[in-house]
Amino acid sequence: MHRAIESTTQCQHVIFFSGGICSYLTAKRVATITPADRTILLFCDTRMEDEDLYRFLKEAANKLNLPLIIIADGRTPWKVFKDERLMGNHHADPCSRVLKRRLAQRWIQDHCDLHRTTLYLGLSWYEKQRIPKNRKAWSPWITHYPMCEHPLLDHCDMLAEVATDGIRPPRLYELGFEHNNCGGFCVKAGHAAMRHLLNVLPERYAFHEEEERKLQAYLGKPVTILQNGNHHNRRPISLKEFRERCEASPIPRRNEDWGGCSCMLDPDDDELSTN
Repeated sequence: MHRAIESTTQCQHVIFFSGGICSYLTAKRVATITPADRTILLFCDTRMEDEDLYRFLKEAANKLNLPLIIIADGRTPWKVFKDERLMGNHHADPCSRVLKRRLAQRWIQDHCDLHRTTLYLGLSWYEKQRIPKNRKAWSPWITHYPMCEHPLLDHCDMLAEVATDGIRPPRLYELGFEHNNCGGFCVKAGHAAMRHLLNVLPERYAFHEEEERKLQAYLGKPVTILQNGNHHNRRPISLKEFRERCEASPIPRRNEDWGGCSCMLDPDDDELSTN
């Protein structure tokens, strides 16, 4: 088993560990240059993760010989949407703000020294354009992005290196998902990602479809995660309506996009204004 840290107040190097392959390789690079007794892996649990994510977390922590600290607000994203009276979507992610960013901020404030601590995020080199906004969001903490440095790896390179280290990649990657968060679901997902969730894990899609319906009834508004149409003519489309469209036309439309999961990377503008 991996070594336990004697006291969280020792932390000088905090790696945001999402359970994805990029965050694992971020941690691997950090582990080669930081003291093992001053470095930790921090995972924020949304309580809506794929079961295999926890297996990967433990195996990765053992491989790196670093302490794994798991923290949780206790709510799921759908409970947050209800409490905030706001449906998550491409433009707003109250789930990430509450269950990931705000939770992590409170933890590092309570356990780390601002002047001696560096935060490490698993942002890959093809996402470098996100760094300025991300640095501002986490200011005044020092942030670092090891996977934006050479050697630069693409998704296939990352999967290969994880396998070479003797760790089986999370099963969601094997199932064709692009990330390993929230069980393959994300409010910032595009139509292609939602179609994939429907095709590969239909029971999970059905759960989210029902949760969206219940939240609409609770709020008394036809709020939705997805939108349909182009930039000039958008309208809400429910998960139910989207499923029915997919069932009627199994072939993906040309303009369907995957969207992106970016819990720690893309803060809402109101978060930036309060820092």
